[in-house]
Amino acid sequence: MYENPEIGLQEYKSSKAHKDILKKYGFSIEENFLGFETAFKAIYKGEKPGPTIAYLVEYDALPNIGHGCGHNLLGTTTTGAGIILRNVVDEIGGNVYVLGAPAEESFGVKVDMANNGVFNDIDIAMISHPNSRHQLSGTTSELVPLRFTFKGKSAHAASSPEKGINALDACIMLFNSINALREHILDSSRIHGVITNGGTAANIVPDLAIADFYLRTPVLGYMRELKEKVINCGKAAALATGAELEISIYEKIYKGMVTNKILSNIYSKHLKNIGVENILEGEISHGSSDMGDVSQVCPSIHPSFAILESHKDIASHTVEFGKATLTDIAYKGMEETLYALVATAVDVIINEDILNKIKEEFNLTFKNK
Repeated sequence: MYENPEIGLQEYKSSKAHKDILKKYGFSIEENFLGFETAFKAIYKGEKPGPTIAYLVEYDALPNIGHGCGHNLLGTTTTGAGIILRNVVDEIGGNVYVLGAPAEESFGVKVDMANNGVFNDIDIAMISHPNSRHQLSGTTSELVPLRFTFKGKSAHAASSPEKGINALDACIMLFNSINALREHILDSSRIHGVITNGGTAANIVPDLAIADFYLRTPVLGYMRELKEKVINCGKAAALATGAELEISIYEKIYKGMVTNKILSNIYSKHLKNIGVENILEGEISHGSSDMGDVSQVCPSIHPSFAILESHKDIASHTVEFGKATLTDIAYKGMEETLYALVATAVDVIINEDILNKIKEEFNLTFKNK
């Protein structure tokens, strides 16, 4: 896959490679899953009843960079974990799902999976991402993309400006209000935006102005308040200028990643059991991921694994990071996380009390949210 990088929703060869090996090991495959040509759902049902474990697979590359985010290694890891777990569920019970989720970098197909009930009957879901270090699952930010469209009235800006309603003025007021608002929101939240339409000529009062914003927060439940405050900034700008205002969602909403701590602790235990040291704690990320939507439907973790020597660091989304996925150190890190992913699943399957505690934590986390 490294030699044949494919961008989101065009991962035909990569998707086929995963499906072919899963078929070889007895998985039933649903192709063109949810209408996405490169998505798939692979299922192996054990001979004995038990929990259902899902592994998420990514295989999309970056334009012009290739596998600079390491999804060639990520997909290999979780598909491999699914195959190994499949080899024991006939004995210990349970079912294995391996879900091919294309376009993580662009279209976020896991959001569609979550919205279509794919995870409703899954007990736990796991994925692990290449990184400079082994790191436990953390938190990502919920993302809401808001578009503000101000409609005014055009007029000659020199001879009759009083006859116009300046949509661009409203848009600028929106930005100024949001800049003042930043002092009064949680420090971990982010608001960033651009003006995508601000008029056509300097001597014409703009009758149309459009601004696109991303609202982000890693704090579960805070987006409702943040969104209301930003929308009020837009309404105030429209009222002050006399412009009409339309507010819309222009891209997918991503929910924040909520790590199940009990599940994460089990994963960490198994890494330590095989001698992995210097495991970083999960962090609060200001970025967003479609795995967040999964984590709010079923207990989930999204750790990362080391592909570099401990004294080295390479930024992801670079050609250099992609090359690092081909090293012996990267393969060693992959084997370590793969072991922990499978061992964690086995613990959940054979110990009903562990699964009950995982679900109890999940239910308490989302109570009244």
